[in-house]
Amino acid sequence: MKKFLFFSLTLLTLGLASCDKDENNTDNEEELITTLVYTLTPNSGQEVVMSFKDLDGDGGSAPLVTTFGNLIAGQTYNGSLSILNESTTPIDNITTEIEEEALAHQFFFNVSGDLASKLNITYDDKDSENNPIGLKTKVNATSTGTGKLKVTLRHEPNKKASGVATGNIANAGGETDIEVEFNVEVK
Repeated sequence: MKKFLFFSLTLLTLGLASCDKDENNTDNEEELITTLVYTLTPNSGQEVVMSFKDLDGDGGSAPLVTTFGNLIAGQTYNGSLSILNESTTPIDNITTEIEEEALAHQFFFNVSGDLASKLNITYDDKDSENNPIGLKTKVNATSTGTGKLKVTLRHEPNKKASGVATGNIANAGGETDIEVEFNVEVK
């Protein structure tokens, strides 16, 4: 009987310890991202807004991906990203969470097509360890063309890996929270 009681108390203690561990887990659950808006504001001229909306999440209806406006060759733009979960009320502003957890997030920007060498995107914000985040960028359109811009958010990338600080996603690792591709034209 003493062995059974000892065994039962041991199991109960392990069970309580595992529940306690789960409740104190500091890892954040992955958030549902329904909306990504990349706004490019020139010093003068028309703003360009790239938008991704998938209000029902993966599956179901296809996402709505749009680009309003064209970039102008020779112009520099201030870029800012807004990330939301619009499936909740009130709307969950994930941008704020990314700012608060900046060490664990980084955006990557990959330009392809005609614009691969004509559209330069640089980081304009940093986390507390002086590594890029990507919520704020500078975008320079050097000449005309068309192409695609892929925006990727990585959770827990290795920001110290080769090339990651300059936007090379190849060595970043981590998990992709969202990846969106926009059609882009520079006139």
